[in-house]
Amino acid sequence: MKCQTMNKVLYLLLLSLISVPVWAQDNYEIQVYGSETLDKHATMLELHSNFTFGGTTSTINKVLPTHHILHETIEVTHGFTDWLEVGFYVFNAIGNQGRTNYVGSHIRPRVMAPERWHWPVGVSLSVEGGFQKLQYAEDDWSLEIRPIVDKKLGKIYLAFNPTLDKSLHGLNQSEGFEFSPNIKVSYDILKAWSAGIEYYGAMGQLTHFSPYKEEQHQLFIAADANFSENWEVNFGYGWGFTSATDKSILKLIVGYRFR
Repeated sequence: MKCQTMNKVLYLLLLSLISVPVWAQDNYEIQVYGSETLDKHATMLELHSNFTFGGTTSTINKVLPTHHILHETIEVTHGFTDWLEVGFYVFNAIGNQGRTNYVGSHIRPRVMAPERWHWPVGVSLSVEGGFQKLQYAEDDWSLEIRPIVDKKLGKIYLAFNPTLDKSLHGLNQSEGFEFSPNIKVSYDILKAWSAGIEYYGAMGQLTHFSPYKEEQHQLFIAADANFSENWEVNFGYGWGFTSATDKSILKLIVGYRFR
């Protein structure tokens, strides 16, 4: 019965990938997802802190500049089964010139292929949707569909999120799905520490990619601290490589699991 329920949920989420018509990287939650969901009845509280040292300096398409702005995102995630979790986000911005404000909220259910299926790689599917104020994004309502594949090979960890973003209301609502791939490669340098690189992109619509200068490409040097099974720490520094990408960002994620 549990297996049948799991198959139905996976089918519905995969169907949404095909039948349902977020936007490019927004620097509120800079993270490459791993496939594992939270344990049943566990709750995780996370704080995502991202400071943009080199961003836009003028209002573009009615969106406030990103230069020298701090994004603080509160995330609460709860595990409902051994293969289903639901996360809720509260986005906030802190900056001068009237940029300090509550920005918006998203909800994110995610399902995972259970370990008992014995797949050669970890697989899960996240569907995230919600609202952001138009002063901080070109689109106020958006949808993100994020397949997640990862694998641990000895001390090497690999993760790939071939993300699809869709504006539901706003400047880009008439556009199709945007391809926004995320990639992580890390290496265990010590028992409690790993380090590596994270890539975040936004390449334009699936049917035709944007010109390179209009795409977004960010590369982070990042590290993870694994000194406790209840704590999660990830931090890094990133660079943007196109004129459409914020040039310099420092990020920190701190999370705690309540079991």
